[in-house]
Amino acid sequence: MSALPATTTPFPVRVFGGPTALFEYGGLRFLTDPTFDGPGDFPAPAVVLTKTAPSAGTPAELGPIDVVLLSHDEHADNLDTSGRALLADVPLTLTTPGGGQRLGDKATGLADWQSVELDRPDGGTVTVTGVPAIHGPGPREEVEPIAGQVVGFVLTGEGLPTVYVSGDNASLDAVKEIAERFAPVDTAILFAGAPRFAEVFDGKVIVLDSAMAAEATRILGARRVVPVHYDSWAHFTEGHDELEAAFTAAGLADRLDWGGRD
Repeated sequence: MSALPATTTPFPVRVFGGPTALFEYGGLRFLTDPTFDGPGDFPAPAVVLTKTAPSAGTPAELGPIDVVLLSHDEHADNLDTSGRALLADVPLTLTTPGGGQRLGDKATGLADWQSVELDRPDGGTVTVTGVPAIHGPGPREEVEPIAGQVVGFVLTGEGLPTVYVSGDNASLDAVKEIAERFAPVDTAILFAGAPRFAEVFDGKVIVLDSAMAAEATRILGARRVVPVHYDSWAHFTEGHDELEAAFTAAGLADRLDWGGRD
């Protein structure tokens, strides 16, 4: 693997709890997996998702959003009622191929390695590439019938850092594929939290656990990691402390950026 990227002034990433993060990149404002509903129970196939804490902000506080990067639309801990309402005011939502069909004209689905180019306000473009993600243990063909399609994203542009948004991915093999094409990355927004359900996949993790997140960081050569998807929901079994411990054990604690929630 090539050396770490040269140090640049990192652009701020604001996290809101769960998988939701806001950042500006290339003059465009991106929001990941919008979830702003209050605490409560959200039925899903075979399980109930329980939100345990409110978001650290409201949609009204966001300001204009240019693009939503939506890892998938089928579970309320990635897109809830308020998040769906927010999509109506956003010019473009990038998501899974299935989600692109379900969410209407403003949504575009990205298959693996499929890219779209977005015009930057001051000239030039941002390229967003859909990258592999698997929402559970095992091969995609076994996981998707149960957990649905998921997509991750890589953002690139001339003179811009490389950014990886993992989405609800549990596969380090997928991370290795992404690293072969894009490593080293400057910023990785990693969905973690080791979510588990006894009713699904025999209780195995369906998104990265803390040790896997640290290993993904090593594989990607990521200079900065912003963890998301590790708090505010009952099925997340590992949180801030476990992430910090795993990154410390891996000698990567200096890569962590908690997005204002440390």
